[in-house]
Formats: sequence, C-alpha cells, structure tokens
Amino acid sequence: MIQIKYIIRLSNKFKPVIKRIVPIKLLRAIKYKLITRTVNQLIKNGKKPFEPGKNKYGISLIGLVRAEMGLGQSCRLLAGEIENCDIEYSLYDFSLPHSKLRTEDHTYDNKISEVFEYNINIIHINPDEMLFMYSQLDASIWDYRYNIAFWLWELETIPEHWKTYFPLLDEIWTPSEFISDNLRKVTDLPVKTIPYSVTVPVEEGVGRSFFHLQEGRFLFLIMYDSNSTMDRKNPIGAINAYKMAFPKENENVGLVIKVNNVRKEDLNTLKIILKDYHNVYYITDVLSKLHVNSLIQCVDVFVSLHRAEGFGLVLAEAMMLGTATIATNWSSNTEFMNDKVACMVDYTFTTLKEDSLPYKKGCKWAEPDINQASEYMKKLYFDQDFYHEICALGKEYINGKLKMKNIVDLISTRINEIYEMKG
Repeated sequence: MIQIKYIIRLSNKFKPVIKRIVPIKLLRAIKYKLITRTVNQLIKNGKKPFEPGKNKYGISLIGLVRAEMGLGQSCRLLAGEIENCDIEYSLYDFSLPHSKLRTEDHTYDNKISEVFEYNINIIHINPDEMLFMYSQLDASIWDYRYNIAFWLWELETIPEHWKTYFPLLDEIWTPSEFISDNLRKVTDLPVKTIPYSVTVPVEEGVGRSFFHLQEGRFLFLIMYDSNSTMDRKNPIGAINAYKMAFPKENENVGLVIKVNNVRKEDLNTLKIILKDYHNVYYITDVLSKLHVNSLIQCVDVFVSLHRAEGFGLVLAEAMMLGTATIATNWSSNTEFMNDKVACMVDYTFTTLKEDSLPYKKGCKWAEPDINQASEYMKKLYFDQDFYHEICALGKEYINGKLKMKNIVDLISTRINEIYEMKG
C-alpha cells in the first residue's frame, strides 16, 4: 500500500516532465491498473476483524468535507449529527482524483485530521471513488475497526461493481429506505437508514437584490449541479413545464436557474430553449452555502422534476425555509414529503436507451408528468391561499420529520448495538 502511494506521489510531482514523454491516456491507464491491483490485493488479504477495545472509542468520518457540492454538504450534515451524539470523532478530507471541485467550505476545519485513532470508520464516499480511497489510505486503517460505508444511489438497480467492496465493510448506512431496501437485495451486510437532519442557516440581509432578482415577481427556482448529471436532474423538464404554464408575455412571473459546476454546452442548451423569454435569471457563480440558502428562501417556489433522487437535499432545505416545492413523486424524496405538504408530480417509468453515466443503459427511472407540473405552477401562482398553505405545511412537516434528535437517537442506538453485538 505504501508503495502505490509513493508511486502516485512521484508521478504527480513529475507529471509535467512525464506528460511530455508518455501520452496522458496511457499514463492514466497505467495508474488505474496499479491502483486496481493494489485494491484487489487488499480485498484478497482481507481486514482483521473488529475488536472494540483495540482502538479509541469514537468515529473517524471520511468524506468530501470541504467540497462545495451536494456530497460535501451531506457529509457535513452527517458530521453535525455525530457531533450531537456526544461521541468523539474526527474528519478525513478526501479529495477526488482529477477533480476541479471548489473545496472552500471550512465549517469543520477544526475536526479535520489525518490520524485514524478511533475504532469505527464511516466512509461517506460514493462507491465509484472508493477504489481511489483504498489506494490512498494505509491498509492498517481498516484493521480491527468496524467499517461502515455511507452510500447514496438514485436507482433501484444497484451497480454490480459495488459488490467488490462488500468484503472490506462491516455495514452500510444510507439516508433513505429507498436505497436501503435496494441494497438489502444484493448483500447480507447490515443496512441501516440514517437520514440527514437538515439545517438551513441564511445570510441576514441577503435577499433578491443581492442576486439581481426583481422584487414583486413570482419566481420559480430550478437548481442542479452538472456533476449530478443533467439527465437525472431534468432541468429541461422543469423549463418546459414553466413554458406551458406561462406565456412569454407574462412579466409577473420569472424563472431562476442556478447551476453549479456549469458546463458551457449545458447552459447553451437551456438558453436556446428559453430564447424568447426575458424574465429568466441565470446564476452560475459559486455561492457560499449561506448564500445558496438565502437564494432558496427569497424565491417563491423550488421545482425539481428529477428522474431519481438519492435523498433530495435541496427539496428538504426549501421546505424548511418555507418555500413551496414541486417535485417528482418517486425515489428518496417521497420519504420526507407528500401531496399534503408539497406539489407531488405523477410519473411513468422509462428505460434508459443509452448510458447516462454513471447510470447504465437498461436501467429505469421516472419520467415526470410535465402537464401536471405545469398545472401546479399555475395553481401556486394564481391561488394564494393554496400557496401559503403548502409553504406552511411543508415547513411544519419537514421540521418534525428530520428533527436532529430523531437522527441522533438512531445513530446512538446503532453504535451501542454494534458494541453489544461485538462485545
């Protein structure tokens, strides 16, 4: 394990020189082969079984701690839950290889450490990145410890390659029963559902003028990250619903499109679809989490016509901020929202006709009813009593459903069960 880390560090150090000699594709292929070989050897050797008294009582949480993206925010929410459990813990800030992600969230800098002193590891990293994690970290980190993977996935079909890592794990956590149920079909490992307890602090005094949004206009917000794939988040579906609901001449409504890690070709596609509409606001700047929350708060409606969700974090945040929500009535988000507290859009299942990585051809996901979504948009705009009722009921429901104490009790109970089971 030390050898592969040393090789990677050397290759990174001398990359400019090496790239002039060896084609970059060949370099990456060689590096990937070395990493795969190392991890396969780790799996073959296995890890030493959990011994509760071997290391210090507490949790080492591994994840994208500073990343300004959904997976980073989710990791920080989990850190907050662990902190409220009154359990000692530390964080290891994992960096994605070849990533250009902005990593400037410093909320938990005082807990970041490269020392793994505790006897439980929680790995809050997508399985697609675990290969690189196992190659970067020393094999001894997994020995004698109880290793829990915290995974998110949006579809019912669990990717085959995930099974590669089952021998290195003792347990899997997910934030929704939707994911947990699908994982239980393919593994005998314990699978536990630990939802995120959502918090949404806002920047005082930051309102529409900060984002150059017009006051007095009824605004719908679409928000997605290009790294989460445009096909799955389906902003085009939401745009089409908006166009069906309101003619371009209606200046009393507007559409806000917030894109993280924007790709030029994606943005051009959206602008072509909306070329005749003038009341459209594009926000592509990187915003702090406080400013993102403030943006959600200062619009009237958040729209997510997703084809699948692993949790639906922004939907939960919008509800908590008292912003009305329109959402596809399928996958993980249905566990904290329903048709009494949100505008839930019907769907039919559709099969992927080609790969939309990381989702494979042949998998199924939801195709939301654009006509119904359009009707919801009009009802929220024209029926103010309905609008205010949805806002109030959504906020009340989500605050009860994802209350911190509920999640803390789940985690604390499970940690105690692990010790009783292994004691």
